[in-house]
Amino acid sequence: MTPPSPLVLFTGPCVVESQELCFEVADVLVDLQGRRPELEVVFKASFDKANRTSIDSFRSVGQDEALEILGRVKAKTGLPVVTDVHEAAQVGAVAEVADYLQIPAFLCRQTDLLLAAAATGRSVFVKKGQFLDPSNTVHITSKLRAGGCRDILLGERGTTFGYGDLVVDFRSLLIMREPDVRVVYDATHSVQQPGAAGGTSGGLREFIVPLARAAVAVGCDGLFFEVHPDPSRALSDGPNALPLDQLSTVIDDLLAIRERSIAAGAPGAPGG
Repeated sequence: MTPPSPLVLFTGPCVVESQELCFEVADVLVDLQGRRPELEVVFKASFDKANRTSIDSFRSVGQDEALEILGRVKAKTGLPVVTDVHEAAQVGAVAEVADYLQIPAFLCRQTDLLLAAAATGRSVFVKKGQFLDPSNTVHITSKLRAGGCRDILLGERGTTFGYGDLVVDFRSLLIMREPDVRVVYDATHSVQQPGAAGGTSGGLREFIVPLARAAVAVGCDGLFFEVHPDPSRALSDGPNALPLDQLSTVIDDLLAIRERSIAAGAPGAPGG
């Protein structure tokens, strides 16, 4: 059996709220990376939240300041960084800081954006749209390859079910997999309730861990968690964020499940 590749872990606050917050979260992630070498821990925070429900919702401390903060996190901790881009014009500046460029789910079919991200030479992580059949992600990956991308990741974050709810079909983790594509389960956005809290999105935090356990058992190459020291005070996505002080215990649990899944030769398990 081929030894499994490290499990990529995209994690951090939803948005760059402040340098202090980013450093607080990053310090925990450095400890986690040092303790669990079977992980590739990547610090995640959006430099801008362009898709907030309400015009009044917090978006950013400003593009330049947010990217500078992400650069400081990277320099201080040595952790790679992922952040999302919303327009092709943003890609160049973001690629100077980020190791992974994230394409938001709503924009997963935007050809110019995908090609611009691919052309940077950075790894590209695309969230599958809540509206998209997982078998259709082959068109996303073909665009990225055409643009020159050599490290492609796809994210499962649930499918729209009626109004204000998402459902995860775990078959998608296997359907989206290709020989050169890593599949990531987005554990926190999958429990989001879009627009369900009036002018903001709600979420069902109690389902984060059970669904993540299922994803790891089915087989995935990575996990995505938004975390915050105090989700009730988060400026974005608080209802579906995992409390920061729970992250290490949750990851220990998930890695134990992954180890058993690999040993059992689960169909989607790396090395299985």
